[in-house]
Amino acid sequence: MDGFVPTLEQVDELHRKIAPSEAAYELVHTHCVIVARIACQLARRRNALFVRQCTLPQGEAVPPTDGVTGGTTPPRLLDERLTMIGGLLHDIGTYRVLKHDGTDGEELKFSKKRYILHGLLGYEYLIGEGVSEEIAQFARNHTGVGLTREDVERQGLPLPPDDYVPMNLEQEAVMVADKYHSKSVPPKFLSVDAYTDRAARFGEENKRRWLDAVEQYGVPDIPALAAEYGMRMI
Repeated sequence: MDGFVPTLEQVDELHRKIAPSEAAYELVHTHCVIVARIACQLARRRNALFVRQCTLPQGEAVPPTDGVTGGTTPPRLLDERLTMIGGLLHDIGTYRVLKHDGTDGEELKFSKKRYILHGLLGYEYLIGEGVSEEIAQFARNHTGVGLTREDVERQGLPLPPDDYVPMNLEQEAVMVADKYHSKSVPPKFLSVDAYTDRAARFGEENKRRWLDAVEQYGVPDIPALAAEYGMRMI
């Protein structure tokens, strides 16, 4: 496969290269670190369920994994390293949709009109930097709970008509993890119920997709993460 899978050092270099200011770097990079952590927790949970499905008596509950409860057995093991790198780069396109980017002395602010483009812009940036397609896809396919061509056309979104949905379990884990943290200023964590309310704004089908994802990936310990990072939770 053409392109390279970045090391952790190269991930940071990719963020530094595109970040317009230190404030922007701190906001976006911290968000990506948090999402990568949650995504890896979700991946480990599903991997634990996969590994133990043949060793536990049928119907016996599996203890929490890294604070994650619930979840369903996946069809295969998830690649935790791929999940981590993808999580660390999934939102790199948001640097290019800042209305106030931290260089003008004003508080960071995203452009509401252009924000929907951040996934595609991140994908294009990563491909342009020589990053592999399998990693760049994490940026392209994480927005909401999966944007379909029908969603794009029905909502009149300023995106080329296409499907922007996870192509594999690793991308899906990052998409789900992303919903638990917001880059608002100041940033905050979201509970399952808080994001359920957000998802419902775009219709019952969107809400159902989210709740199905929660059932599959389980629920991470968001209060503990919020306390660790000193951020509020809604």
